[in-house]
Amino acid sequence: MLERLNQAMEHIERHLDQRIEVAELARLALTSEYHFRRLFSALAGIPLSEYIRRRRLTVAGAQVLAGEETLLDIAVRYGYGSAEAFARAFRAVHGVGPGEARRTGAVLYSQPRMSFRLIIEGSSSMRYRIVEKEEFRLVGKKARVPLVHEGMNPAIVAFIRSIDQETVRRMERLSDQEPQGVVNVADHVADGREEGTELDYYHGVVTSAVAPEDMETLTVPAGTWAVFESSGAFPQALQYLWRDVFTQWFPSNPYRSRPGPEISRTRLSQDGTEADAELWIPVERVAD
Repeated sequence: MLERLNQAMEHIERHLDQRIEVAELARLALTSEYHFRRLFSALAGIPLSEYIRRRRLTVAGAQVLAGEETLLDIAVRYGYGSAEAFARAFRAVHGVGPGEARRTGAVLYSQPRMSFRLIIEGSSSMRYRIVEKEEFRLVGKKARVPLVHEGMNPAIVAFIRSIDQETVRRMERLSDQEPQGVVNVADHVADGREEGTELDYYHGVVTSAVAPEDMETLTVPAGTWAVFESSGAFPQALQYLWRDVFTQWFPSNPYRSRPGPEISRTRLSQDGTEADAELWIPVERVAD
């Protein structure tokens, strides 16, 4: 898997001055576009689109300083339709416009080329199981919230606090299958998982029942789910579990992620600092 990922990275380097199709990168990595974007962002720590943009502007920066071509020629080569658009993107990465950089010989920022390698630690194991589920409903309250990678998500905390206890008890009575009880659901998460991008968040239950009029319904098709368990500090245990699933479990197992909601179930300690977490990720088996 890592060898194929590195072939995709080499393809990016060879085509920085051309249109880079994610479909081709996924083909080289022997996976789907959806899974490639998510796996890349988990491994690299930045979205695929942002990495490509930074690499292009790193190479363009060197050419700006070299002074052998016009700024417009460089802009067009790297996909910018005008000198103004190029200047805005250049300044966002380097903190200075291309014209000023050329005149003053400014210090520019560089995005290094990335490659992936396997580090064998073996210090811990992941508890997981594979579950086949028929079509089911997620029923509960819904909000549009920003994605937060680490720490508490203020928007989610405020949303959950706004739900009265009687509504939560009515939700709980609807729960009739795994994962049992009230769950947290992230749906329509951006493929690159950029910090601050918005997602649909549900606070509800998994059920076969019809939703009450004051609750939202998300119908989830039948499919395969990988279910992971973890215990530790809250909310880090759950956030780190998601990271470890993509950086450790997927590269080592014959599965890839598929579109669908990510479901988490947490049981907090009395003081709210520790949690037992369960994470449900929609997956599909990779053909041998």
